[in-house]
Amino acid sequence: MSYFDSTFQLSLIVGLFTGTAAGYLGSFMILKRMALVGDALTHVALPGIGIAFLLNINPFIGAFVFLFVAALIIWRLEQKTKLAVETLVGIMFTASLAIGILITPEPELFEALFGDISKTKPIDAILAIVLAVIVTIIMRRIAKQLILGTVSEEFAKASGINISKINLIFLMLVSIIVALGIKVVGSLLMGALVIIPAATSKNISPNFRSFGFWSMVIGTLSTGLGVWIAFQYSLPPGPIVVLTSIVFFLISLIKK
Repeated sequence: MSYFDSTFQLSLIVGLFTGTAAGYLGSFMILKRMALVGDALTHVALPGIGIAFLLNINPFIGAFVFLFVAALIIWRLEQKTKLAVETLVGIMFTASLAIGILITPEPELFEALFGDISKTKPIDAILAIVLAVIVTIIMRRIAKQLILGTVSEEFAKASGINISKINLIFLMLVSIIVALGIKVVGSLLMGALVIIPAATSKNISPNFRSFGFWSMVIGTLSTGLGVWIAFQYSLPPGPIVVLTSIVFFLISLIKK
């Protein structure tokens, strides 16, 4: 049996790489006070997933297309209206959730909302590896500009940093990881995969360098252990991954 013949191995690969990248991005979302934005943005993917099921194509494609367009719209409206990102995402979230529930075929609705990693294919594992690595590399390259823009947008602009461009890149990276993570935990729970590992890391990290590192580690452990438990006991992986990450969070509270 080859490495990619095992559903468990494929699922574990997708979970580990997605969890690592999601944890790292989550550390910046918490830094920018966008935790709830990250949770709401995940629901924007639901109409795309529904259309993908109707067209019988990979749900990642439909989810990413909708998230990509939503990120562009949010970014553009933020520039034009000066409304807060969380306000714009909230509007997109409610509209997308309503549309998604209407158009997603009923047999696939549970999978769209909570994920079904047991249907993972080799292409999903390859996508997870390649995209997670690319997202992490790009995120590391823009990290300093993003942090500076969060601390003082005026100073960042005076330093020649294009804050608008950096924010757009960040939203695009979040869109990619959210689309990947939907296979693991579904659109309803994906926000937890981004937020909880980073929140856990914040409780145990003395500085930002370790904050980002431990967010990645906890994201990896949460998805890896959660997928293993789910397959071991024939449970739905999405809720188990989320509950595993919550256990790590509770442990961090005790330590704190």
